[in-house]
Amino acid sequence: MKGNRSMPLRITAVLVLAVLALVYCILVRMHSNFNFGILIAYGITAALWGYGLFYRPIERFCAKGFGRFLKISFFCAAGFFVLMLLFVAVGGYSHQPAGNEKAVIVLGAGLKKDVPSGLLQRRLNAALDYYNQHPDVLIVVTGGQGRDETIPEGVAMARYLHQHGVPKESIITESKSTSTEENLLFARQLLKERGIDADEPVAVVTNAFHCYRGRGYAKQVGFTAVSSIPASISPESVPICYMREVFAILYYWVFKSSQTGWIAPFVGIF
Repeated sequence: MKGNRSMPLRITAVLVLAVLALVYCILVRMHSNFNFGILIAYGITAALWGYGLFYRPIERFCAKGFGRFLKISFFCAAGFFVLMLLFVAVGGYSHQPAGNEKAVIVLGAGLKKDVPSGLLQRRLNAALDYYNQHPDVLIVVTGGQGRDETIPEGVAMARYLHQHGVPKESIITESKSTSTEENLLFARQLLKERGIDADEPVAVVTNAFHCYRGRGYAKQVGFTAVSSIPASISPESVPICYMREVFAILYYWVFKSSQTGWIAPFVGIF
């Protein structure tokens, strides 16, 4: 008599997740440009479908020998990835501003022709909220002109802030940078021209998932008293942005961080 060949409940759950992941990928791709976060989502979706459809040969392969080693390695990597996601989440809301900041630096995040993207508008709105509570602060907007942009990001950001009530004399526009590092390096130079030294308190405004690296890069270019103002993101962007940021932080630790020693990854979060 043949054994029960019905599908285990866990495989049903995997296939349901695979369907949901596929729908999510389609919806996100319709509203977002292709990026590494979407690629990760594609990979996870493919893995769910692959396991759900071919779980029997996969589980036989993983039962012993090299397959068992791969299985253990996979679960260790998955556990590390989850811990990194938690790290990104905590890093986004640590080092909140004290209210005595001399300037807030808004990092660029792309335009749609000459209009700030949705992600960038959230950063600008977070800067506006802080400015409305501390009207003496200077706002530095940063970003050069991208391939599909008709004006520099910094110019569009300054226009957005001015349209929302910030006087021009409270805005410093940086419009030549091409990276986060340059955003902050050029901002430091412009603040120095206004008499604000790198050891005076400043806040970096970026989306919450990016705050940890934003503070890290600010310290690398010479700022010593850095806090961060976390901006929100749209709910559908949370998975791809946070998954992508895990790999960005790993890259930052290996290739960009100027810290040394075992504690280096945690500098800037505590």
